[in-house]
Amino acid sequence: MTKYDVTVIGAGPGGYVAAIRCAQLGLKTAIIEKYSTLGGTCLNVGCIPSKALLDSSHHYHDATKHFEKHGIGVEGLSLNFEQMIARKGEVVDQTTSGIDYLMSKNNIDRYEGVGSFFDTTHINIAKPDGSVEKIESAKTIIATGSKPSTLPFISLDKKRVITSTEALTLKEVPKHLIVIGGGVIGLELGQVYARLGAEVSVIEYMPKIVPGMDAMLSKELQKSLKKQGLKFFVGHKVTSVTNTGDEVVVTADDKKGNPVEFKGDYSLISVGRRPYTDGLGLNNIGIVTTERGQIETNEHLQTNIPNIYAIGDVVKGAMLAHKAEEEGTMVAEFIAGEKPHINYNLIPGVVYTWPEVAAVGKTEEQLKEEGVNYKVGSFPMRALGRARASMDIDGQVKVLADATTDEILGVHMIGARAADMIAEAVVAMEFRASAEDVSRMSHAHPTYTEAIKEACLAATDDRALHV
Repeated sequence: MTKYDVTVIGAGPGGYVAAIRCAQLGLKTAIIEKYSTLGGTCLNVGCIPSKALLDSSHHYHDATKHFEKHGIGVEGLSLNFEQMIARKGEVVDQTTSGIDYLMSKNNIDRYEGVGSFFDTTHINIAKPDGSVEKIESAKTIIATGSKPSTLPFISLDKKRVITSTEALTLKEVPKHLIVIGGGVIGLELGQVYARLGAEVSVIEYMPKIVPGMDAMLSKELQKSLKKQGLKFFVGHKVTSVTNTGDEVVVTADDKKGNPVEFKGDYSLISVGRRPYTDGLGLNNIGIVTTERGQIETNEHLQTNIPNIYAIGDVVKGAMLAHKAEEEGTMVAEFIAGEKPHINYNLIPGVVYTWPEVAAVGKTEEQLKEEGVNYKVGSFPMRALGRARASMDIDGQVKVLADATTDEILGVHMIGARAADMIAEAVVAMEFRASAEDVSRMSHAHPTYTEAIKEACLAATDDRALHV
């Protein structure tokens, strides 16, 4: 029987990063993945393929809506949806094969199959050919991720009532896509198909889209997406979803409790994700889970079994690939005797629509609820020379700072390249910078990041220069 210092179950961003860091620290490491490709949801049916389709559809949308303004003729423009899906697949293949290389480079033993606990130090691996192999591991990291959630009364037939997984491999552009859930996944995929010509209706139970984000972001994003043709029905409670054969009928109660009906050819169910621990055999060793199915851990991400850890979507917190990566690194270093830490308040959240949405730290609503005395500085993207040059004028940057110390408490932005710009705010907040600190940094001109400087100036005695 092969013995390991550490075995990682699950090869998504959290799992494969944990395995790499363990190997870097000199630990004999194995990784177990049930699927034939590594990378988990993110690389195979999540982050990477959805961004590939977002980029392809963005190019098409620009060509149909904006190129003429730039003096570029597009006569004879056509959409090859099959090629768009194929390119997405190529991107996924390139990325997952890169993870294969990293496993080999770091001398990590890879097992394909379903890993389950025989006891606290032995793992059974049920392989695709039906055989079972047992390995011994001093420590184990559970990184099995999550699966799309649904509602109790919805039957996911994966043909017309679909999840994000099926939405990435459709054979046609929907005529009318009904998106149930106004969160990140629903909005991103909804925008993809709206750009390609679909009518898109977004039904959200809460009174605003992206409900966990700052209210300004929700308002600005909905306004921008409405201009692009998406329709929004917030405060609506879905009561049924029925596939009639060639269409989907969705019924809901509106804000006043009145029944309304929607008809489309596809319905995307994007009401969140649930921790995935099926087949792990947690009961065999008594690992404790919550009512939501999350594995309970301490501040070191140890379960109630001291030599077994859990990271990523199977534990509490935001279900984000980069959060899982940070946790994978932290656990590996803790196992190796180091003293790492994660500031969960400074893990950014991003929506990869266009305009992009990004945030880190506290929302204005949270600061009000906590009774924090704060000040606000904001700056519109349309006031930037770079934004006007690129015709990306929607959005703004909002900076929240402590009213007494000027320390930055939260940064919320919507606009072109916000997903990349948010890193500046994370760096500033990691070093507990004040709004004035950032406002005195030289920002290259013309850039989108000038909006961050201007918002910090606005938060510092209302000193914005260009508005």
